[in-house]
Amino acid sequence: MIHIIQSPGIALIFALLCSPPLTAAEETGKPNIIVFFTDDHGYADLSCMGMEKDVKTPHLDRLASEGVRFTDGYVTAPQCCPSRVGLLTGRDQNRSGYITNGYGPLALTETTIADRLGKAGYTTGMVGKWHLEPNHSDRGFLKANNIKDGKIPPSLANKYHPHARGFQETFFGYLNSYSATYDLTGKRFPEPKNIKTTGDRIDRQSDAAVKFIDIHHDKPFFLYVAHYAPHVPMASSKKYLDRFPGDMPERRRYALAMISAVDDGVGRVMQKLKDYDIDENTLIVFIGDNGAPLKLTMQDDPIELDGAYWNGSKNTPLNGEKGMLAEGGIRVPYLMRWKGTIPPGQIIKTPVTSLDVAATSTAAASIERPANFDGQNLLPMLVKKQPLPERALHWRFWRQSAIRKGDWKLLKFSDRATYLFDLSKDPGEKTNLLDQQPEIAKQLETELSAWNATLVAADPGSQQEYAFFHRYFNLPKPENPGK
Repeated sequence: MIHIIQSPGIALIFALLCSPPLTAAEETGKPNIIVFFTDDHGYADLSCMGMEKDVKTPHLDRLASEGVRFTDGYVTAPQCCPSRVGLLTGRDQNRSGYITNGYGPLALTETTIADRLGKAGYTTGMVGKWHLEPNHSDRGFLKANNIKDGKIPPSLANKYHPHARGFQETFFGYLNSYSATYDLTGKRFPEPKNIKTTGDRIDRQSDAAVKFIDIHHDKPFFLYVAHYAPHVPMASSKKYLDRFPGDMPERRRYALAMISAVDDGVGRVMQKLKDYDIDENTLIVFIGDNGAPLKLTMQDDPIELDGAYWNGSKNTPLNGEKGMLAEGGIRVPYLMRWKGTIPPGQIIKTPVTSLDVAATSTAAASIERPANFDGQNLLPMLVKKQPLPERALHWRFWRQSAIRKGDWKLLKFSDRATYLFDLSKDPGEKTNLLDQQPEIAKQLETELSAWNATLVAADPGSQQEYAFFHRYFNLPKPENPGK
């Protein structure tokens, strides 16, 4: 038998020699950051939510169990484009004028998370749906650039693409055509080029996310994965559809299949982090961009109809849907995990918002908080159990506005109707307490008005908006509902 006597100094050297090499994130003190942002993904549609028995999301359930599930997680708008502005800039979109779809593109004066993290030494990547580039519905942009046929020159459009907005690597697209700086084999291009893919669009977007990690795992990275799902057009492959047999609306089956594909993609990313031994150096965030579009009746229209129909997702047990500042339009699936840093198994009821992602990400990267951020750094609450500073969350969309402070939420539809809900007892917003609690309502309305006064002008709204409120909140019909 050989006995080895170690001095403290020798023991330290031995430990250092035998320890695995530090990752780039460990050496720099900068964790990798991954943000998943799904599309029209209803509040009920994670199996860990316990709302709907037919949904199956084992990988996202594991993400939640190894980190945090927020029961009261919100986005800044009940619609795709403005919601993305809030997430990616850390500022309410009503400050910059991107107040609803049709008010784009994202202004070049706005700074994205990718801009900030790139300057701090991160490699930044974007996969999937961007939806902040100019398009034919952006009337103000078309007029300002004297474009009368709706055809935007590539030389102009490219200035607004993710590659020009702080993302060094992109795989930007929706169905099977992508503006990419690399392909799915890992071949890289000095400038974005158009590439075509085949097969399940969700799988291809997950492929691109995994390939980004293959290329850049050895340095701190920020990856934004915006799966185009379960948004219409509805499409899935036999692999996923076969997971959901039985009698159900076909739109529900396709939504479950598309969400399952997203879940598989998240699982593949988590496995890739483990393979490269960077799992504990990576902060992961998963959020939906707004509530599901139920189209009032969840009618099971034919799958091949690509327009504004129910997408098969659900907002149970919340009231309302996409396009509304009711809970069903803005409360979404919201998970966060940083293995080894954020204690696992937390279910947090404190209201949080997508604005907090930018504040939390920059704090994790040791970047000084920008003065114009609207969100809060969540890490003290998640890591050290420190309560968030008291705050109100605000919303404005079309003719609607809302404020939540603590358990109280005030919801206004223009000057026609005002509602006050105690969300701790009534998350479905069924009982209007306006008459029972006039002082609380007055205080919230004053705060909401003061916040609204700091914003650019509101959008005039739509007939669809009125129809939704009439259905969900029994808003009385005026003589001129479009006024």
